[in-house]
Amino acid sequence: MAPRLSALAMAALLLLAAVTVAAAQPEKQGAQLPKPTPAKPEHPPPKLQPKPAKPEPQLPKPKPKPNPEPAPKPKPHLPKPKPEPIKVKCQENHKQYPYCSGRTMKCPATCPASCYVDCGTCKPVCVCNVPGACGDPRFIGGDGNAFYFHGRKDADFCVLSDRDLHINAHFIGKSGATGMSRDFTWIQAIAVLFDGHLLYVGARKTTTWDDDVDSLELVLDGKPVLLPEDADATWTSTAVPELSVTRTKAANGVLVVLAGRFRIRANAVPITEEDSRVHQYGVTVDDCLAHLDLAFKFDALTADVHGVVGQTYRSDYVNKFDVKASMPTLRGDHNFTTSGLFTADCTVSRFGHGRRNGGDAALVAE
Repeated sequence: MAPRLSALAMAALLLLAAVTVAAAQPEKQGAQLPKPTPAKPEHPPPKLQPKPAKPEPQLPKPKPKPNPEPAPKPKPHLPKPKPEPIKVKCQENHKQYPYCSGRTMKCPATCPASCYVDCGTCKPVCVCNVPGACGDPRFIGGDGNAFYFHGRKDADFCVLSDRDLHINAHFIGKSGATGMSRDFTWIQAIAVLFDGHLLYVGARKTTTWDDDVDSLELVLDGKPVLLPEDADATWTSTAVPELSVTRTKAANGVLVVLAGRFRIRANAVPITEEDSRVHQYGVTVDDCLAHLDLAFKFDALTADVHGVVGQTYRSDYVNKFDVKASMPTLRGDHNFTTSGLFTADCTVSRFGHGRRNGGDAALVAE
């Protein structure tokens, strides 16, 4: 028995020694034992949901800018083409002027739309180069000398006064430029008094000028004178057979004739933009200041004739203007002022065999 127990004891010792060696080896080798797995909780904690981020404010999207159109290239400034000269012809009696009557010719370049044919010389003549009145009234007298008579806007003045003939003019105008002591004025209409009759020739107020639209108005003794708008169209008065009106062009030009007494050419013309710019007239879009260019020819004046231009036909008339002055001007408006367009009551009136007291107007050059 004893040997069997010894063997068992020896086996137990060997087993104990093996266990001791196995336990000591992990410490020597630094071996790490596996970590115990933590026990899972029965109810895991709820997962926290991240707070939603605040939406950023939406700014309005900027509208796309349109592609700018390229600026137009400035056009070169070209001078306005000059109007083509109109054609005119001798309108006198064929028997009196057989060579020239009916011949057609062009107006000079200096007055392309305002001329007539002098049948005696058979040449075109500018209306403003003969006795009469044009523009801011520039008069040419019976003696051939030029002078200015500005008068006043919205007033009437006697242009010619004789025993059997009286002509008044109505002036329109604009205030003068800064520093000027006078108005700009033009003759808008005339009234011709003769043998108990009243003839009116005037330019209608016009906004936009058109050469092809007639702006002339003629009235005899309160009745309109109606003329076809054709060049050379003629009207003869039944009340005064010696009186006739002939168109010198299709619109805005007439020749008024009282046989053996007078011939008056009247052209309605505007103030152009260029004239307004150069002279600082200040013309506005509502009124082009249509007015008359006038040419006179008188056949039976007396030696006592007077008026702004009438006095220059007197045999005793003496021109007192300074011929060197750039704008010789006739003053003494009060001598020529009338109370109305059809009234012959100016201080120097000679109409109706009456002669008023009052001296002649002073001739003063500015």
